[in-house]
Amino acid sequence: MNQRSTRGAYAPINGLELYFERHGQGPALVLLHGGLLNIAANFSQLLPPLTENHEVIAIELQGHGRTADSGRAMSLECFADDVAALLAYLSIEKADVFGFSLGAMVALTLALSHPGVVNKLVLASVDHSPNHDQFVRPEDPAIMARLPTEADFARLRTSYAEIAPRPGDFDVLAERTTAMVHSLKGWSEEELASITAPTLVLVGDTDMVPLHHAVAMFEALANAQLAVLPGTTHMEMTKNADRVLALVRPFLEATP
Repeated sequence: MNQRSTRGAYAPINGLELYFERHGQGPALVLLHGGLLNIAANFSQLLPPLTENHEVIAIELQGHGRTADSGRAMSLECFADDVAALLAYLSIEKADVFGFSLGAMVALTLALSHPGVVNKLVLASVDHSPNHDQFVRPEDPAIMARLPTEADFARLRTSYAEIAPRPGDFDVLAERTTAMVHSLKGWSEEELASITAPTLVLVGDTDMVPLHHAVAMFEALANAQLAVLPGTTHMEMTKNADRVLALVRPFLEATP
């Protein structure tokens, strides 16, 4: 199959030079990475097989990866507006959206604020009611085992420094992103019920998302499926490529 493949480009979006990549051919699929991650760090194992049946548009959000932080306030609403504006810039009317963690929060916000551009949603490792004290100040070893490790943060720092316009700003990004996430109020059952896009909710059985929260989100969404990946922490979610693809591919390719 003749596939489109690019090394990446920048688009002038809402005061940013927003970095994105386009790969493959087929229905449009947007990939949105997690906090402090970038395209390769989050989706290196998933992106190539997803391009076999989709045109994948992978985006690096404000301050992440190759997209410099303009100093603009960080918010999910701004990030969602950036995604919608990029789709318009690329003349893509509607797309499936696959977000992990922070990226899934952006995908949820996009579905609420720009519902016309969203076809299907894949929401991996996201909590509609975030900010749990046991994760902010973990004391239980079982809770600590669910959190990113020092080695995880070292890899994030290295990955950031390799491609960021300002390699020394990782701690600034971490502080700004953490402050944004900790300020979130979450989403009500009414807001979730208003999302009509078919949605696949993915969560690890040892994720940072409590399982009962994932079930509650699944039950509140109007048209959702839920999958729990065994033996999977938050940071391992998108590394389980075979398991994730076995769930995501048939969901995306099914006729509504």
